[in-house]
Amino acid sequence: MSTITADEFFDSIHRIVSLLDEENIAILRTMKQHGPRNLLGIARKAKLPYTTVYNRVTKLESQGVLKTWIQPNCSKIGLSRAVVLATPHPGKEIFTREALKIPGFWLRIARCIGDCNGYYSLHGIPTANRQEFELYLDQLLERGLLKNYRVFWIGDTKFPLTNFDYYKPKDRTWKFDWKGWLESFATSRAKPDSSKQSSQPVSFDKKDLIILKELVKNARTTLADLSKLLSLTLPAAKYRFDRLVERGLIQEWVIDLLPYAPQVSELSEVRLDFKNESFMKGAEPILDSLPIVQSYSPITGLNSITARLYLPRNEVSNLHTFLSLLVSKGVLTSYSYIVIDPVTIQAQTFAYKDYNDDSGWNYASREYLKTIDNLMPKWNKTEIELSPPTLPSLSLKL
Repeated sequence: MSTITADEFFDSIHRIVSLLDEENIAILRTMKQHGPRNLLGIARKAKLPYTTVYNRVTKLESQGVLKTWIQPNCSKIGLSRAVVLATPHPGKEIFTREALKIPGFWLRIARCIGDCNGYYSLHGIPTANRQEFELYLDQLLERGLLKNYRVFWIGDTKFPLTNFDYYKPKDRTWKFDWKGWLESFATSRAKPDSSKQSSQPVSFDKKDLIILKELVKNARTTLADLSKLLSLTLPAAKYRFDRLVERGLIQEWVIDLLPYAPQVSELSEVRLDFKNESFMKGAEPILDSLPIVQSYSPITGLNSITARLYLPRNEVSNLHTFLSLLVSKGVLTSYSYIVIDPVTIQAQTFAYKDYNDDSGWNYASREYLKTIDNLMPKWNKTEIELSPPTLPSLSLKL
């Protein structure tokens, strides 16, 4: 049996709060604006000594409080992202999870409760195979591995840095301005944007994907490490990296920091169905500014946004009231809410191994179903084992 002592519990909470001082906040903001790779440049922009920046970033990373990674531009490498909310049959939860992972194109998966009592998963599917992926989910339903499911395709995800304007470093307190945020949503409008950025795939090869994959794992991976991995000279590795940036294959630098201790906080996914496109577009800059928003994505073909929220548990009831008021004021037509269990989060990079420079992405629908059929007899005989409790990870990368 695994146990968690009171000292471990409160030490982990204190660790996050104690690290959110003015200098660290300045460093984090500069990293978000200019990218996290060049600490010397960050020191100059933040007007801090290089040794201070280096030591502080190293401490944040070593204690697991800070992680940096990139969000690749999936559409430019021929991938479309799908969110699947899967409800398993009672007693078959683990089998459902494994079935969702058999196509190697899954990105994140975690247990959830709420409007979906089962699994939240995110997938990066070759755009040409979107329909085949939906048919695969239908087959899981027919084989009894899913009780029901919902799938929706999402556009580009934005990862705003936590808005520290709502934080007082000296007092170590946060302000949650629910009334002010409600007023902003109710009065904000934006004209539909007819100009859309190009989402067509650009030229790339397997080595480009490997660089992107490494940066998804750690945005501060050095060029020296990349050159060794790819058996390239340092100038050649730098040229490839610069070309990735120029072609827009790196969509965003993500500064992954938890502003509140996970032991006393809640991670959730909220789908916001707006009254019209004007309300939805007007909501995006507001979502950018809220200290509870980790990320958000538009849902393709709908006036809807799915948002990842993270906030102290004692503010959850205010969030529920806030969402209800958005409906009563006519901003939203409806919303759905699921709680993510952070202990169960599993993540991997996009399926770069399934790409071939000659033939492109390899999505083998029949092979996936054969794997399912071969494993089902074994799964039916498998007993589920309970895993011991652990402290949640300080990174909720999902």
